[in-house]
Amino acid sequence: MMAEVGAGGPRLAELLALGRRVWDELEASTEPSSGAPAVQDKVRQGLDVLQRAAAMVTQLELFSENEELEEIASADLKFMLLPALLGALTLKQVDLSRRKEHLESAREHFLRFLKLCRNYGLGSFQLPPGTAGEEESRSPSGPREPAQPNLVAMAMSRSAKIERYKQKKELENKLASMSSSVESGTADEDQIREFYILQIQKWIGTSLEEIESIDQELVILKSRDAARQAPAGPRGLSRPARTPVKPFILTRDAAQARVFGAGYPGLPTMTVDDWYEQRRRQGIVSQQDFGEPGSPPCPSPPAGASDEELQKQQQETKEEEDDEEALQKARDWDDWKDTHPRGYGNRHNMG
Repeated sequence: MMAEVGAGGPRLAELLALGRRVWDELEASTEPSSGAPAVQDKVRQGLDVLQRAAAMVTQLELFSENEELEEIASADLKFMLLPALLGALTLKQVDLSRRKEHLESAREHFLRFLKLCRNYGLGSFQLPPGTAGEEESRSPSGPREPAQPNLVAMAMSRSAKIERYKQKKELENKLASMSSSVESGTADEDQIREFYILQIQKWIGTSLEEIESIDQELVILKSRDAARQAPAGPRGLSRPARTPVKPFILTRDAAQARVFGAGYPGLPTMTVDDWYEQRRRQGIVSQQDFGEPGSPPCPSPPAGASDEELQKQQQETKEEEDDEEALQKARDWDDWKDTHPRGYGNRHNMG
């Protein structure tokens, strides 16, 4: 295994180092927006080099399900971080039209990393719910202890999150104290191995937290898509087109209809009774709207009538009353002229 890695190792190590450097620069970036072109270019660059490194690890068959953690060389442990770094960089893409695709891709990367770690017995955790193979939680020596904490369940409580945060800070402090000696090449074999195992444990917690956040965001996205595809409610229904009504003159009785009909021969006349009978046949008003027999009709606005229709009906009623009053005044004036000849009451100039 080491010979194979030695032949292609330098380039593989360089690719991983470049990908880690890109990730560190993005984490320390002071750009106000993660969607800035410079940031997204760096994200694509990091994804490219890490994907090439992951392909080389697969080609070299660097890790196997049939080996134990002790069989992996200390210098090769760092390559286990490739799927986790790929997932973290994938989440930094900001194309909203492909957000769901990026979330699902990042989740797959994190799961691949967690499965690899669990296969080698690194960390005490269970795969997130809904993951294929999550029921296979038995180790070769027998079932796990029931008291073993489930990190996914712990993350749901505030106290567990605080505890996880403390553990993460402790790991970071240890890594910071060891990084200088490992990077300078002065660390021994045991220190190098411990350093990379601590890095893996740190990323196990990060991966579980990211998967939890991804699942929550996917639920929101699915709900939003379902709302967009739902049929329009009652407010979205269009009103049926109304049949245009031809103009006509509404009168109180047949005598008034003859008077107006003579003055406006171009417009048909209709009494109130005729108008109500027509509305009743059309199903707009019912028989109960007519009131007591022999009493004048007292219409109520039809159900569903709009404000415009009500205003129009009130205006028509007002015009009818005004016309009736004007007609009565004209009749009274004619009667008064019949009984009072011209000059009646003028006694001022009598000789």
